[in-house]
Amino acid sequence: MSDGSGPRSLADWGLEPAVDHIERVQRADGLILWYPDGPADPWDHVESAMALSIAGRDEAARRAYRWVADAQHDDGALWATYGDSEDDDGAHDGDEPRKETHRSAYVAVGAWHHYLCTEDRDFLENLWPTVRDALAFACDHQAPTGEIYWTVDPDGEVYEDALIAGCASIYKSLACGATIADVLGRVEVRDRWLEARSRLGEAIRTRPDRFDRTWESKSRYAMDWFYPVLCGVVTGNSARDRLDAGADRFLEEELGCRCVSDEPWVTVAESCELVLSLAAVGRTTRAREIYEWLFQWTDDEGIFWTGYQFEDEAFWPGERPTWTGAAAVLAADALSGVSPAADLFTDPQPE
Repeated sequence: MSDGSGPRSLADWGLEPAVDHIERVQRADGLILWYPDGPADPWDHVESAMALSIAGRDEAARRAYRWVADAQHDDGALWATYGDSEDDDGAHDGDEPRKETHRSAYVAVGAWHHYLCTEDRDFLENLWPTVRDALAFACDHQAPTGEIYWTVDPDGEVYEDALIAGCASIYKSLACGATIADVLGRVEVRDRWLEARSRLGEAIRTRPDRFDRTWESKSRYAMDWFYPVLCGVVTGNSARDRLDAGADRFLEEELGCRCVSDEPWVTVAESCELVLSLAAVGRTTRAREIYEWLFQWTDDEGIFWTGYQFEDEAFWPGERPTWTGAAAVLAADALSGVSPAADLFTDPQPE
């Protein structure tokens, strides 16, 4: 959905430091940490790998996907979080290890994205078992009412509740997985995933009672607002109406998008995902305007801070996550057509 104007490369946007930061933080085994000596999670890891693909850092991106294949469990899942040690057990900050469906499934989006960037069919063939098993794990936890349960504990106990943003992400993962299956001639599994995607989309659009049943509503989070648009669950006029309805709650003019509606904190990653969502409904001028605000939230090297607390007038927290820079790269690609994958989030696949 590039409008053909403005910067046409990552260098033009000043994003090469963000990509360099991602590659520096990547471990030798391929895992991309949030920041040096920090934790990691599979979803943000894949997001960062996608930025590497856009930038033409193909070997680093392939190493990232090899890490996913190597780390994947027999049931198709990955741990929700990982520490900075190559032999950690998947727990972080005192949490019990768990397997989250949306974080495991996101490898399908990354695999299709890398193929669009490189046309490397061997890569797609080699990663196919990983994608197949990851989406099977997610689909194995789809409720009869269509939503996909959030997480599974180490003993296989399923937490039978669902997240709107997480399910929207899985919806996108199923779309990309189905497209991969089509390219590789796996028609039977493609049809199963499309059917699961259709039921999931229907649940997100029409069954709000199936989400946030056992915890406090996540509606104060910006992701619940725009993820159904970002991931193609809600499209057209309905998508535009959804974005309009939340703008006053979440968008701070000349600053960015709040992470949560009731906190004075704008975050770069959510702002970039909002940019993608606006581009997906054809509002590229507004998307570009918001995107250009975000470069005030970089350090002296040009690396993005997580966000800005505008009441305290301070960067908070004092971290420069790899996935924040990755979101910025993905947004620039959508606005400027840097890579062949530029339309991945702005041209949703219909049901």
